[in-house]
Parts: sequence; C-alpha cells; structure tokens
Amino acid sequence: MAPEAGKITLANIGRENPVFAQILGICSTLAVTNVLENTVVMCAGLIFTTSLSNTTVSILRKWIPPRIRMMVSTLIIAFYVIVVDLVLKAYLPEISRQLGAYIGLIITNCIIMGRAEAFALNNKPGLSFIDGFTSGIGYAYVLLVIAFFRELLGSGTVWGISVMGDWWVNWSIMVMAPGAFFMLAVFIWIVKGMIIPDTEEVKK
Repeated sequence: MAPEAGKITLANIGRENPVFAQILGICSTLAVTNVLENTVVMCAGLIFTTSLSNTTVSILRKWIPPRIRMMVSTLIIAFYVIVVDLVLKAYLPEISRQLGAYIGLIITNCIIMGRAEAFALNNKPGLSFIDGFTSGIGYAYVLLVIAFFRELLGSGTVWGISVMGDWWVNWSIMVMAPGAFFMLAVFIWIVKGMIIPDTEEVKK
C-alpha cells in the first residue's frame, strides 16, 4: 500500500494537481482568496470533506447502484459540508458570515465529485482516504499561495496584520475577481513552465 500511497500523493500534489492541471475548482479561488484567514478555513473544510467523502463512497461502493451513484456521492459530500458549516457557525461565526454561501458551494466543487467518481468508486477505503486528503492538500496550497499574495499586494497585510507600511500603495485590483484570475494564471505558469518539467522532456 505504501508505494501506491506515495504515487497518489506525488500525483495529487504535483503534476496532476487538479487546480493547475485541469483548472478545476476555481470558484472558491475567486471568492475567498483575497483574505488569507478565510482561505485557511475554506481549505480546511475542503480537505475534511474530500478525505471523508472519498472514504465513505469507497466503503459503500459495492452497495451503490450505478444508475444513482452520482446522486449518492452528492448526498455524502453534502453531509460533510453541512458538518463543516455547522462547526463554523458554532465556533467561528464571523468567518462563517464572511464565507457565506461559498461553504455550501463546496458540495458542487468538481474536485471532490471528481475524486469520488474517478477514484473512490474503484479503490479501497484506505487508498481513497489518502487520495482525498492529498487532493485537498494539493488544492489548498494553491489557494494559500494565491491568498497570501492577494492580501499582501491588495491590502498590505498578512493575516490582517499590516506588514507593508505607509509607503505601500494597495493594488485594489488584487482584492477583486480579476486579481484572483491573474494570480492563478501566474501560479500555473510558474509551476507548469518552470518547476514541473514537461512530460516529453522527462521522456527524453
């Protein structure tokens, strides 16, 4: 199991990361990455949901009729998202208010549904948990990097603490949706163009 887990981890965090490999799940990128604190909470909720929904789908995979598998997967994902939403409302009400409907939109995040359909329905619970967890980690670090720079450049702060001083003129576009598109594009360019070598080059 260990070699398989290692391959899954490297794939989900590296070249096959669904955010910059397939440009999936960018709704929350646009919505919450202007503030680092909110992004951390959103990422934690998504990792929790992806990990446990993958595991649950895998456990039930032999009893889920093929014709309703997507409906069942959606209900499972919705259950864990409701848990996240209730916990946030109970313990972090201000962040819950700021995130608003975007917590609920985790249910429709194509990364979670994609991993449930492509992996959890065909693999054992242990591997499915690892796949869900590492997919969430791969998604999270992309959002956290984007959020760090958007908050820094757009507000001159990191985690709400001013770090740029009076000399800095905030780039207001960075706290708007175009800033998220720009930072995501830059991130994808750096990762795919400079850090991760092209598949053909690796073969050579």
